[in-house]
Amino acid sequence: MDRNSINSDLLLTTDNQGRVSYWRNVCGFWCLGLCNNFAYVVMLSAAHDILKQQETNNTLPSPPTAIHLFQSHHNSSNSSGHYDCNPTSTAAVLLADILPTLFIKLFAPFFIHAVPYGFRVLLCIGSATASFLVVSLSTSVGMSILGVIFASVSSGLGELSFLALTVYFDRAVLSGWGSGTGGAGVGGALLYSALTQSGLTPQLTLLIMLLVPALMAASYYFLLVFPPSFPQWSRGEAEPSVFVGGSPQEYRPLVDDEQEDQETSETTESEKTGALSFTEKLIILKGLLWFIVPLAVVYFAEYFINQGLLELLFFPDIFLSHAEQYRWYQTLYQAGVFVSRSSLCCLKIRCIGVLSALQCVNAVLLTLAVYYQFLPSVWMVFIIVLYEGLLGGAAYVNTFYYISKETGDREREFSMAAASVGDSLGIALSGATAMPLHHHFCSL
Repeated sequence: MDRNSINSDLLLTTDNQGRVSYWRNVCGFWCLGLCNNFAYVVMLSAAHDILKQQETNNTLPSPPTAIHLFQSHHNSSNSSGHYDCNPTSTAAVLLADILPTLFIKLFAPFFIHAVPYGFRVLLCIGSATASFLVVSLSTSVGMSILGVIFASVSSGLGELSFLALTVYFDRAVLSGWGSGTGGAGVGGALLYSALTQSGLTPQLTLLIMLLVPALMAASYYFLLVFPPSFPQWSRGEAEPSVFVGGSPQEYRPLVDDEQEDQETSETTESEKTGALSFTEKLIILKGLLWFIVPLAVVYFAEYFINQGLLELLFFPDIFLSHAEQYRWYQTLYQAGVFVSRSSLCCLKIRCIGVLSALQCVNAVLLTLAVYYQFLPSVWMVFIIVLYEGLLGGAAYVNTFYYISKETGDREREFSMAAASVGDSLGIALSGATAMPLHHHFCSL
């Protein structure tokens, strides 16, 4: 066998191995996205059932959760006003759910680099496992709330860690991650409902869900193909640019070079090639506002709709009850998110500001629809809610795609983690805004 034949065989083998590694990593990030948000979604679905049983046993009042808030709405509505309102807005539940995640995303990017990825993922797995165990075995309202907090911690820490982790892989893994997170919204709620509808108790269903943290562990530690020098269990530095697939990356700096030189003139040459200083992170964060603010506006508008307006858009005397209408709103929204977060391979949108403006138009339109009640059919609301989910999912996945593409090698890892605060910030602000609006309409 001549040398050319041997070289051809080696190149073919290397190419095949590269393709296998590519798809393993895309599938691995899809599973990580699914598992990361799965516990959080399932906790929202299950907490109502658990709390309801505890209320029966202990005669203690307990708040409902966002997903199942209206399951018994027509049997327990206390509103006698113009709108068919629930006494407690879903926005209040939303704030309780999102604040732990927001806290983590605000502060963790500045110090989380000191914790190796292997330990971070173990913490995410442990928190998700604890959430299922605590809620399934809880004997009080406080224990159930603690379980939801564990799920929120796992989701928040996981999102910023896995987004930062993508810089060590081909950029296509962002599509896998986005699709997985979108699938968790639909799959989590539907799977929980299917298992409980089949006759399983909520407690047993949650114990079965312990398979989800196990899948996260298998996906991260066994499915992903890490670069040889990846610092899995140490704080060692690696060069993300070596491992990101595709052609050499072109990027636009987040801050003007002259401004950066002026603000970091005291930084030594060794610091410029090592870990980012706190000052440098603040400068990068300032540049990231071009991505964070539009993403926050998109999520502010859509959760303002979801948690402040949709429960007020009730069409009486149709084949769907109020509870069923609300569940269909949420299902269609999650379906839209899943589709658009899976669309990165087909469609890329650079101007996130356009998506923000369109989402705000949706919010204004539905606010007027609630006040003046001019929408003639529930089907029109279904279409708007599906469109709303498409906008939100597209904003999320394209934001992180272009951050990955347009940031330099040294700042990319921090940028991906820090920008993850955008959606959580918008959601938290929407919850605070939606509550007074809900009370206003319910008082009419």
